[in-house]
Amino acid sequence: MTSQDVILGILMKRSLSGYDIKHMFETVFSYFYNASFGTIYPTLSKMEKEGLITKESVIQEGRPNKNVYSITEEGQKHFKAYMYSPMQANEFKSDAMTRLFFGEFIEVEVIIEYLEIGIASTKDDLERLRNMYENGKSNSLMSQTQELCIQIGIENMESTLRTLMSGIERLSNLKVEKGKNESG
Repeated sequence: MTSQDVILGILMKRSLSGYDIKHMFETVFSYFYNASFGTIYPTLSKMEKEGLITKESVIQEGRPNKNVYSITEEGQKHFKAYMYSPMQANEFKSDAMTRLFFGEFIEVEVIIEYLEIGIASTKDDLERLRNMYENGKSNSLMSQTQELCIQIGIENMESTLRTLMSGIERLSNLKVEKGKNESG
């Protein structure tokens, strides 16, 4: 899966501006696919050169013109080929998990701070996903598969929250026991 595959999928429903596509990466796709601003626009340019999408410049009064991208027939063929290709293994990279894995080399207090930051961040993401889910359901904007995707995200985040909170409790108990052993 590449950013191109995701962009083609986004454009299968309707034409969008680069800003709208970028916004979808930051919201709808943010919990399972990451693409930076520096990836999206070069990918759109490459896709246009390859004939997978077209770009139309729309004049806006009082604002800069915007480019609206549409998928071509060739782009639809590429997207369908992706959808029918063998599924790739999930990739997961996490600075937080890497630091946690090597946490034995720093103070427990620092690891607890990392977990607290993780809890706050996960709660924010979970609230955003729940709102997205409720808005999509109430407005009938989601397909069944999109609903399932968001439900998986919600379940994963709820599980992560439980694990982070349990981790803080265990590390706090470890810290207390370690303090008792050092003073006794």
